[in-house]
Amino acid sequence: MSLFYGNPIIHADYADPDIIRTGGDFWLVSSSFNHVPGLPLLHSRDLIHWTLVNHVVPRLPFAGYDGVQPGKGIWAPSIRYHAGRYWVFFSIPDDGIFVCHSADPLGEWSAPHCLKQVSGWIDPCPLWDDDGRAWLVHAFAYSRSGIKNQLQLIEMAPDASRLLDEGQIIFDGTPSHPTLEGPKLYKRGGEYWIFAPAGGVKRGWQTVLRAARLPGPWESRDVLHQGETPINGPHQGGWVALENGEHWFIHFQDKGLYGRVVHLQPLRWREDGWPLPGEPSDEPGKGQPVLTHRLPGLPYSPCEIQTSDDFADGRPGKQWQWQANPADDWVNPGRPGLRLRCAPMAAWDGAPALYTTPQLLLQKFPAVRFSVCCGVTPDFQRSGDEGGLVVYGERYAALALHQGQDRLLLGLRHGWISERGILTEHWVPVADITDCPPSELACDVGYDGICHFRYRAAGQAWQAVSPRFSAGAGKWVGAKIGLYAASSQRDSGGHVHFDSFTVDSK
Repeated sequence: MSLFYGNPIIHADYADPDIIRTGGDFWLVSSSFNHVPGLPLLHSRDLIHWTLVNHVVPRLPFAGYDGVQPGKGIWAPSIRYHAGRYWVFFSIPDDGIFVCHSADPLGEWSAPHCLKQVSGWIDPCPLWDDDGRAWLVHAFAYSRSGIKNQLQLIEMAPDASRLLDEGQIIFDGTPSHPTLEGPKLYKRGGEYWIFAPAGGVKRGWQTVLRAARLPGPWESRDVLHQGETPINGPHQGGWVALENGEHWFIHFQDKGLYGRVVHLQPLRWREDGWPLPGEPSDEPGKGQPVLTHRLPGLPYSPCEIQTSDDFADGRPGKQWQWQANPADDWVNPGRPGLRLRCAPMAAWDGAPALYTTPQLLLQKFPAVRFSVCCGVTPDFQRSGDEGGLVVYGERYAALALHQGQDRLLLGLRHGWISERGILTEHWVPVADITDCPPSELACDVGYDGICHFRYRAAGQAWQAVSPRFSAGAGKWVGAKIGLYAASSQRDSGGHVHFDSFTVDSK
């Protein structure tokens, strides 16, 4: 076993991470946007190896989320442990500030409770103070509120049932801290601390604020930046203290089509009282990310985030998410393997479009390079039924089996959405497979998200599909890969059976 770890510790799109420790357990939550189930909960015992153990929000009980709403949904949650319960606060940017809680993080969480119905209040984080009072700090989304770069403090009922006042702005980052957001509020050594990212996701930095009193005045210092490293925009995350006296900071790096991957930085408190995450850089008081570092002083506990799935119980595992709230009949778990119904494909400007089809079953890209392979058997009933393997983002492509009028086809359905919001989608036939349908579909994802689809029938050699495809990020998320069944008909009765989904990371 190596004594060192390398960053990123999670090369998958767990955006806007926050973290707590309870005893020997670490818990991490992240944004999930419009994907369902929402608000993933990860667990670790050594800060390096993680596994996906639950979702806090199984459905999005808000208007419109039975359809696809890219980039909306759950933004920048925070997690805390207080009074024997786990608490997760989050925003739905068009609906308000919400909280869920549970005595058992692996069990059922309470339904989202609205603390404030408002548009544009985002990234909430609570603090229960030593005097029994409770507080909430949050940021603003300019697109909804017209406010930017400011943090607001509000008193909250100690049971997190309601807010007690209208709040006050405690820090204005204009003009020195553009896009100040994602605050995480702490108390240490009798002082109050806010860890908050600034500068935007691609090239930003980590700012820390410090005050003797919650209303302020607040001092600020930028404590982590890219420095001389290849890690762009190291910021937005959470600080955690270990029983052995070590301190660590977890944050994301925006890697474009791969999404916001997770890094772990050592953190020390300087003699002047300020934190320094990472390693010293050439700018005094600022750290830069470590690429490798000695392991935390914790028992080594290897585990991994789930990817491959044999659908043993006929249902998808925790690693899968839909594009919207699922209907009860999208999955028919009548036998081993995953049997997906050919539900109607969504329409865009009156034409069927995969981009806004809610029943895409997707998971995150797990590595820079990887391959997936799925066993597939069609059970089509009407012309227009189809299903297969999809790579999804604002550029997307699917290798799909499609039922024509009198023959079974294999084809590529691909499309893209422009910066002006114009969707273009094409269906390109690859082969007539009526007499020899494929039993397996595969996709090899290489550097920069270059994808090569292939297929084969039982007992035959793999056949490459041209052209190759360049994956693209989604709205605020990385590219995803997965499975789907759909139909141009409203009531087809068709299904696609997938007996496995195997991921091989390079």
